[in-house]
Amino acid sequence: MAKSKQKGIKDIIPKDLFDILACPLCKADLEYTKDKKGLVCSGCGAKFPIREGIPVLMPPK
Repeated sequence: MAKSKQKGIKDIIPKDLFDILACPLCKADLEYTKDKKGLVCSGCGAKFPIREGIPVLMPPK
């Protein structure tokens, strides 16, 4: 799994949890956005917010 590592901003989600997260739409790996306030799918490009340290992986309706 290729996960992005960005310097200067602490990871919000613990690494052991982050390593098992996958996009709910296409099952590809997720990466942090540049500001680490969200996740973006490396496969389909879907974006998901992180609220209070919890990734919100609800697919759009």
